[in-house]
Amino acid sequence: MTQADIVQYSLVAIYSAMTVYALAFIAFALDLAHRVSVARASAAAPAVPLASSLGAEAAMASGASTVTITRRSGGTAVLDRPDVDSEQPVKHSKAARLGLSFTVIAWILHVGGTVLRGVAAGRVPWANMFEFTLTATAIIIGVFIFMQFWQDLRFLGAYVTGFVLIFLGVATTDFYVDVVPLPPALQSYWLVIHVFVASLGTGFLGLGAGLAVVQLLQARRVGKGLPRLQGIPTPDRLETLSYRLTVLGFVFWTFTLMAGAIWAEHAWGRYWGWDTKEVWTLIVWVIYAGYIHARATRNWRGSRSATLAIIGFSTVLFNFTIVNLFFKGLHSYSGL
Repeated sequence: MTQADIVQYSLVAIYSAMTVYALAFIAFALDLAHRVSVARASAAAPAVPLASSLGAEAAMASGASTVTITRRSGGTAVLDRPDVDSEQPVKHSKAARLGLSFTVIAWILHVGGTVLRGVAAGRVPWANMFEFTLTATAIIIGVFIFMQFWQDLRFLGAYVTGFVLIFLGVATTDFYVDVVPLPPALQSYWLVIHVFVASLGTGFLGLGAGLAVVQLLQARRVGKGLPRLQGIPTPDRLETLSYRLTVLGFVFWTFTLMAGAIWAEHAWGRYWGWDTKEVWTLIVWVIYAGYIHARATRNWRGSRSATLAIIGFSTVLFNFTIVNLFFKGLHSYSGL
């Protein structure tokens, strides 16, 4: 089998993965629509009078996620139980189960296509923007899938599969390059370590940002007195999950920054040279360091911490796209 044949098989696997990711996205979108319809039906349900606040407490203790009280003066009040449905198992819709199944199938095809690209090149498959996109998006999906064993995150399915589908589409149409030999600066074991760890960090930071988006949406519903979407944790729980994933991603990003400096000394004889890519990698690190510091010492919680997490991941995407495509420097290895 020739190198060209392996490259073609790789592309077939990637295009097949994109097709199945599209099916997964549709299924997850239908699941979100189902969650919204259930929440609307719950909000439209007639108020159930409770004899006293003691009755409300009893209803909460029985496991109800919301309690509606009819006031003596008229009108109703919806009390949202803050700790329910974040840990309890939820019966998922058929669309959610299909979405996760499609995602696993697409991920297997995705990883297979990425590995074949590496086999065709005779090296790790992340030496240019096309290959890095394949690897990074595969890692993001892998983190999402394996996170299900710890925390049910199927409500993020549309966000994750949609994000990956868009980037794979851009990669195959705008970033694609043929397999070529590595430039001298990339012929190092640090290519394996530095870029792979950066991909891991991107995966965790991306999921953290997705949770922050859902946190803001859920908090808006709760603020309006509406029931939470079925199976989606409380805003506080979402914030905690987002924080944990972001901290893990920050650890990987810190190692990425350090490993990049060591590799730069090996390749160019200096640890730091204020190259555009180096500067923006540092900017990403500073933003996330500020996020962790503000949340820990300044008690930045709620919408402020969620907004910082989203801004941080936006700079990661800016660093990968705009900086790689439009800024020239020693890190111009996009292959384009």
